[in-house]
Amino acid sequence: MGIFAMPSLGADMEDGTLVEWMIAQGDLVSRGDVVAVVETQKGAIEIECFEAGEVSELLASVGQVVPVGAPLALIGAGDAPKPELVAAPVPRAAPKPPDVSPPPAPDVRVVGAVSPIPGPSLAEETRATPAARARASELTIDLDGIKGTGPDGVIVLGDIDRARETEGAAARPTPSPPTDPKAEMRKAIAAAIARSKRTIPHFYLSQTIDIQSAMNRLADLNAKRAPTDRLLFGAMVLRAAALAARACPTLNGHYEGDIFRPAPEVHAGLAIALRGGGLVAPAVMRADALGLDETMAAMRDLVSRARAGRLRGSEMTAGTITVSSLGDSGAEAMGGVIFPPQVALVGVGAPQVRPWVVDGQVEPRHVITVTLAADHRVNDGRQASRFLAAFETHLTSPECP
Repeated sequence: MGIFAMPSLGADMEDGTLVEWMIAQGDLVSRGDVVAVVETQKGAIEIECFEAGEVSELLASVGQVVPVGAPLALIGAGDAPKPELVAAPVPRAAPKPPDVSPPPAPDVRVVGAVSPIPGPSLAEETRATPAARARASELTIDLDGIKGTGPDGVIVLGDIDRARETEGAAARPTPSPPTDPKAEMRKAIAAAIARSKRTIPHFYLSQTIDIQSAMNRLADLNAKRAPTDRLLFGAMVLRAAALAARACPTLNGHYEGDIFRPAPEVHAGLAIALRGGGLVAPAVMRADALGLDETMAAMRDLVSRARAGRLRGSEMTAGTITVSSLGDSGAEAMGGVIFPPQVALVGVGAPQVRPWVVDGQVEPRHVITVTLAADHRVNDGRQASRFLAAFETHLTSPECP
């Protein structure tokens, strides 16, 4: 009998709230099926099952807070004893939430080498997780008067509980006292970054790259495209980083249990800054095998689902190297902090126009400064230099595959 347990969706995660079951007892599931939605400090995330068989029993109920590693369901048949949950159920179970499509949200700025991507503007409908909507409906609480503390101001279960404590079961409770809407996410980010700097011996190498040829190539590729189909410079950056990581395997993988395990594929993490603060870094899967158009499509998809709070658990944990960028404007250089258990992070500054020597002549050229943060337990300056050289080659050479 297989045990489907609460997965760890990041180094900073201790527990998660079960928002929705997408399976029922008796259903047949396969590896990779999305079976539940879990709410964490970084929003609602779809989690996949890596067991196959019939669902024997659901051990956790909607609305329950479950620690990482605690069993959620039993899959398959057998004589194994039924496991016990690590923590007692939190007394705030809600009925199965209605099937509501996530409403549009405000634009976010992608830091993973992405310029702002056009998208729908904020809808008038109040944004809330399915579990929060169900809880508010149960208590007859109007969502319009509640200030959300989830990613991008989304209303989460805790906001409903605070509103109930403040105004009882009133139909339109007074909003909770002003709080930092990103406080919980900031705590999670702080915990992960503190752990990274405490346990990973970072070192940094920077290189300024002439990207004028890449910018000219991008203009040519976009010349006959509709605005919605145009490629962004960020897609070129992400693809170049993925190809460089494939060429430098000691920078692509996970360091766990005092052992570095290089990854057979490149799952490039894309750092996405949420509007109003907060950060997520889901992965573009098999980024080294994608062309430019495929890379752009994958990035748009990730941004859209990050905006809607519908990222998948595998995307949050599978990253083997991360790209973080300041987009089209901002500082010209940045040194990032590695996301454990990864061993490298590529920081890309905003493009700048600088005087540059070309064939003995000084010309105005677009340049970027790329800073590689690497784990000294696995790499040294030689490997890091090889990565930066490969990155430049793939970014500036149109003939590169």
